[in-house]
Amino acid sequence: MNGFGCQSMYAPIRCMALKHPRQAFISQANLEAQWKSLAYFGCPSFENSLAEYEKFSDILEQFDFEIYYAPIDEATSLDSIYAHDPLVISERGAILCSMGKAARAPEPAAAEKYLQEMGVPVIGRITGNGKLEGGDVLWVGERALAVGQGFRTNAEGLRQLRDLLEDSVGEIFPVQLPYWTGPQDCLHLLSFISIVDEDLAVVYSRLMPVPFREWLLERGFNFVEVPDEEYDSLGCNVLAVAPRKCVMLEGNPVTKKRLEEAGAQVWTYQGKDISLKGTGGPTCLTRPIWRAG
Repeated sequence: MNGFGCQSMYAPIRCMALKHPRQAFISQANLEAQWKSLAYFGCPSFENSLAEYEKFSDILEQFDFEIYYAPIDEATSLDSIYAHDPLVISERGAILCSMGKAARAPEPAAAEKYLQEMGVPVIGRITGNGKLEGGDVLWVGERALAVGQGFRTNAEGLRQLRDLLEDSVGEIFPVQLPYWTGPQDCLHLLSFISIVDEDLAVVYSRLMPVPFREWLLERGFNFVEVPDEEYDSLGCNVLAVAPRKCVMLEGNPVTKKRLEEAGAQVWTYQGKDISLKGTGGPTCLTRPIWRAG
């Protein structure tokens, strides 16, 4: 690998880590044993997961960036398919998170192993009472960061993150997250916002705290609004592989059209088993390691 650093949500991806369902889900028997305890909406089909993932990875591979597939790790759960959450990647290296969901606790250590293989330095980890998940970390600019605080990330996790980033970041905006559907479900900061260019974000405004929304408007952002009927189908979870080049789930036609009207190109995939049942869209499924351009 030729580089690392990911202080952007939209700069062109140069390298990405994924975890294939063969390594995360492993088998139908493993899915049936775990899905209820992980609060999935249904038991995924292993065979259909493989088929969906093949089409998803085909979309990513056309952009010609390096893709690294994480190996199986028996300590991790089905949730490890959502490779975004256990890491934060800065210009200096990786920070290992401390997961707010107990079943995901082994994931940062598993990620550390493949980071070593990729040659990405680990500059620190969230420890003690600190909790931090990558889904709560939003790069708004190369030196500006928004961090959600809720059931998965706490104030101590944010304090440690600030210390570890040192001068890699100038401003951190804490975003207080609502109770929403409670601690058993997942509401990350990235559950209601995806930044797809320097001045464009896909948002579900009903969940946005007013100070955070106003902060983004002051920074010059325009919003693609997700309608109510497309929030549960993960219409707000959009991966930018480059500025205004977006990957999202099928079944969100209004959001897709609004993105296109804002000048974006959009690729879609079917994700009944790899995304909807575990509530993890394309951003959750991917861990960009290097964005540059």
